Amino acid sequence: MKKIFLCFFSAFLFTQMLYSQTPPVLPSQGSYYSDNYRNMFVEAGIDAAAVQNRLQTLWNQFFYGTANQKVYYEVGSDEAYVLDVANNDVRSEGMSYGMMICVQMNKQTEFNRLWKWVKNKMQYTSGQFEGYFCWQLDSNGNKIGGSPASDGEEYFIMALFFASHRWGDASGIFNYSQQANEILYHSMRRNDSGINGVTNLFNSANQQVVFVPHYGAATYTDPSYHLPAFYQLWSLWDTDSSRRTFWAQCAQKSRQMFPLFANSTTGLMPDYANFNGTPRDEGDHEHFLYDAWRCIMNVAMDYAWFKADDAEVALVNKIHNFFYSKGINSYGGNYQLNGTVFNNNTSHSPGLVACNATGALASNQAIAWNFVNAFHNTAIPSGTYRYYDGLLYFLNYLHLSGNFRIYKPQSPNNIQETKSNNDDFVFIENKIEFSKNQSIKIVSLSGQVMLSAQNIRKIDMSQFNAGVYILNIRDKAQETNYKINVY
Repeated sequence: MKKIFLCFFSAFLFTQMLYSQTPPVLPSQGSYYSDNYRNMFVEAGIDAAAVQNRLQTLWNQFFYGTANQKVYYEVGSDEAYVLDVANNDVRSEGMSYGMMICVQMNKQTEFNRLWKWVKNKMQYTSGQFEGYFCWQLDSNGNKIGGSPASDGEEYFIMALFFASHRWGDASGIFNYSQQANEILYHSMRRNDSGINGVTNLFNSANQQVVFVPHYGAATYTDPSYHLPAFYQLWSLWDTDSSRRTFWAQCAQKSRQMFPLFANSTTGLMPDYANFNGTPRDEGDHEHFLYDAWRCIMNVAMDYAWFKADDAEVALVNKIHNFFYSKGINSYGGNYQLNGTVFNNNTSHSPGLVACNATGALASNQAIAWNFVNAFHNTAIPSGTYRYYDGLLYFLNYLHLSGNFRIYKPQSPNNIQETKSNNDDFVFIENKIEFSKNQSIKIVSLSGQVMLSAQNIRKIDMSQFNAGVYILNIRDKAQETNYKINVY
């Protein structure tokens, strides 16, 4: 009897230790509004210097490490690619993740190398897919995959906007904001039915990203491609005003869809789903497989940045509860949505560990700290499967350390008051006429890009609501900002 009591008491103490840590305190507002990005590792009691050292180690290994560590490979003097080592190919997913990591780490040289390889090798410049990017190439730049993949385009757009706002725009393909807007244009210039089999990247009727904008693959979605935090920013920064409302609608729709995609008990989402939220039976992808790992990361990022829907907290808690019940250091990687192990996959993968940890940004449960600590204690991936596991590890370490940030349009410096006549333009009755063709950007005081154009001579400002705007004129290396009052 004494032994039984001692065993029970020991188990009770162990359980109390696991749950004794104070639950995470959810922020009063999202990071977009507060400019505060939580370092969940430090909040969990991990030394700040150790966190920063890990971040630098991640950069050193994945970009400049040994043959068994790196995924970044330079080509010639000004290009580079990210290699899927296990499959010996280059994917738009990995290139776009690589670019996002570079802009978050403030590595413009590597960013430009990757983007130049993407533009020169991946983008379709003619034919039915013109404007999109091939999802799969060999390392020599030869196209293998026969279509785009929507997640690559989404991360390309967001990484380019952040690059524009962090580093400023240059010319040609390094006019980052113009390039982001060009992809947005190509993503929605077709229709839902398809032209020669190619559709828009987003189904406009359902306001959801499609799995692949090509024939039948455009009739359903991939829950892990839903990035409402990105769409919310596009609704502010897309220079085409006709699309901004649509992006805001997509953000709200994705927030509504996450609970519909998820199993009501486990919270697990499938790889593929129909637009009504039901799992899509496509080669076992109705289950929680590798794509679906990313869903909790997307949910948590959206909540951390915008705190738009408290249902995201309930969903993250449900997912955490499921994986915690399977063993914090032993849960597998593939499940049926009801929680049954699928395909005997019991591998405890670093990529999934990383994504689950980021859920802590949208959790109010004490067990969230167990996921944060388990992630920090997980070795950096190397070897054959370092591509997917490794990139997810890096992205989520950025999220949890407070280093995956929104870079907003830079506030113009040296703003000049506008006179009706000056050397650059004439401004009369809400109409601007430039002295020569100009490259310009018009930004609201809240940072929303209202118009970006090159070689423009006239602008009718009456198309905008009454208020104050900043007119940015770019003439070679020189920029001039004017305050414009629209009546």
